[in-house]
Amino acid sequence: MRKYLIIAAALTLVLAACAPGQSPEQVQAQIETSVALTVSAQQQIDDAVAQTVAAQATPTFTATPTGAVTIPTFTPVIPTVTPFTVNTPASSGGGGGGVYVADYSCDVIRVRPFDNTEFNQGTDFDIKWTILNNGRKAWPAGYDLKYYSGPKMTAATRVELPALAPGDQYSVVFDATAPDELGFQVMTWVVEGQLCYPYTAIIVK
Repeated sequence: MRKYLIIAAALTLVLAACAPGQSPEQVQAQIETSVALTVSAQQQIDDAVAQTVAAQATPTFTATPTGAVTIPTFTPVIPTVTPFTVNTPASSGGGGGGVYVADYSCDVIRVRPFDNTEFNQGTDFDIKWTILNNGRKAWPAGYDLKYYSGPKMTAATRVELPALAPGDQYSVVFDATAPDELGFQVMTWVVEGQLCYPYTAIIVK
């Protein structure tokens, strides 16, 4: 602080020397004012430094939670699916595995009437099924397509199928009558050897 007082006094004396006509009292007043301002400025600087040092010396506390919340993790369980293999694998024409196709199998396509078609009791209608040999081997002639379960909507109960090579189709058509029982009615037939199950599902009202 003494250094600042000396500098302020020197500046004041210089200014007083450069300003003619000033009395000693005026010069003294200027010196005292300069000293007072210098002391005030120095005090502000000292206060700022003290606050900075105090802030740096103050330890920093980090809040640590006393009770940690454990969030359970959910691991989905994916069931293991065992593929169903039937008979002989079809050749894929290259390396690796192929698509498995049964030696003897069938599918029913172009079904009429469509499922859930509505008929009144006793109404006559036609049933059409197209039997497709989707297996690897040909069928010999004489496989039976026969009634299996449900209300009997046709007079016939058995049809003898011709020989069918893989990919061949054979259509059967029946004259049918809606049963007397109301509601959802299903008549099921079966191809010999349980190769496939043609069916007719209607609603009787």
